[in-house]
Amino acid sequence: MKLYYSPGACSLAAHIVCEEEDLKVDLVSVDLKAHVTADGADYTAINPKGYVPALQLDDGSLLTENVAILQYLGDRAPGLKLVPPGESAERYRLQEWLAYITAEVHKAFAPLFKDGSEAEKTKAKDVVLKRLKFVDAQLASSPYLLGNAFGVADAYLFVMLLWCDKVGIDLTPFTRLTAFRSYVGARKGVQAALKAEGLG
Repeated sequence: MKLYYSPGACSLAAHIVCEEEDLKVDLVSVDLKAHVTADGADYTAINPKGYVPALQLDDGSLLTENVAILQYLGDRAPGLKLVPPGESAERYRLQEWLAYITAEVHKAFAPLFKDGSEAEKTKAKDVVLKRLKFVDAQLASSPYLLGNAFGVADAYLFVMLLWCDKVGIDLTPFTRLTAFRSYVGARKGVQAALKAEGLG
């Protein structure tokens, strides 16, 4: 398999899952502004959507979108239980969390990474904080989003928390999220992915 990523982008979540599973994938860095890969290939010819992550499967087909890729990767190592079994109630809870992170948290960062006005950026930060306040409250009953074990949704949430540092969103009022970022960030797979992307 081949994972197309950009350092520090949301594709880091998929990279983390690969490292957690010790899954051997070829990593291909993508310049998202120029839409070219590290070896000079036209990335839009590989993934017409133009963004990361994208996962080229062993049969040559391409899988895109974090929500799909994270579940696909998690299913490669069922013994690690990074995703719950298919059709279980917990699997639908996972999909609920992945949908929330991608649609409500991830999407809210857009004005902060693009040329949004100061008013748009202020509003975006307020929205991110509101969404994260909800997540922080959910962590009151368990250390991870789906209970006592790390899973693919936690990898995605961790990347969103790294983005907060990048755009100047203070997480210190959220004691559970601050702790979450610390203990997830200390995981061997997370450290390996950060180092490989030049982030740690």
